[in-house]
Amino acid sequence: MQWTFNFKDKVIVITGAGGVICGNLAVEFSKMGAKVALLDLNLEAANNFVDVIKMNNGIAKAYKTDVMDKLNLEEVKEEINNDLGTIDILINGAGGNNYKATTDNEYHIEENSNIRTFYDLDIEGIEFVFNLNYLGTLLPSQVFSKDMIGKEGANIINISSMNAFTPLTKIPAYSGAKSAISNFTKWLAVYFSKVGIRCNAIAPGFLVTSQNKQLLFNEDGTPSNRAKKILNNTPMERFGKPNELVGAVFFLADEQFSSFVNGVILPIDGGFSSYSGV
Repeated sequence: MQWTFNFKDKVIVITGAGGVICGNLAVEFSKMGAKVALLDLNLEAANNFVDVIKMNNGIAKAYKTDVMDKLNLEEVKEEINNDLGTIDILINGAGGNNYKATTDNEYHIEENSNIRTFYDLDIEGIEFVFNLNYLGTLLPSQVFSKDMIGKEGANIINISSMNAFTPLTKIPAYSGAKSAISNFTKWLAVYFSKVGIRCNAIAPGFLVTSQNKQLLFNEDGTPSNRAKKILNNTPMERFGKPNELVGAVFFLADEQFSSFVNGVILPIDGGFSSYSGV
């Protein structure tokens, strides 16, 4: 095989592109000749990656986007079509957790008014987490896939999580929402199978991001107790890096490499999902 990844002139939409993981994906796709639309509610954060892309003579534009607002998504799609062209690839990267949907302890213990238990989880917090992760994947898929029907090489890549395989402690809403994304990925792969749109997902292991940095490290920079548990259950004994997701995403996105890959949830986790702990 003499193939190399080629995304020349492909229009790629990436949601959550103001974050480290998806912003880095946007930069790497631009290096391969893609025209990248970076969507994020935080326009400034997305524009920071656009600046990097343009410094390397890439083509990119940021769009302030609420992935839970279908009308807004449709308006953004029209802007993208006018600015960059019709869409070839969608990467659904928007997501996150909320402290209101998180318990303080891993296990239920005697009632203590100073900690948040399962019984104290906030309904609005739970709804926010589900809407951001699940609806924030479903709605962009509804809107942007309209450009992809019958288009050669068109595909959707969702971002699932280790939570979808085995739920992590403390975060039941986030775990459930990511499981829903994995299920939705398989459903969408079947639904679009007759019109040429493939749908797959990656399930990243534990990477250090701005969202989880405070959970993983103490103020002095040493790993927190939760981080130690993660590392002890990751055979490679380290956290992943954003650029370690790029090859897998390129593989799934490039039709010449993965034309028969559909409905797959690909772990990128240093072996975490394979290790039983013993």
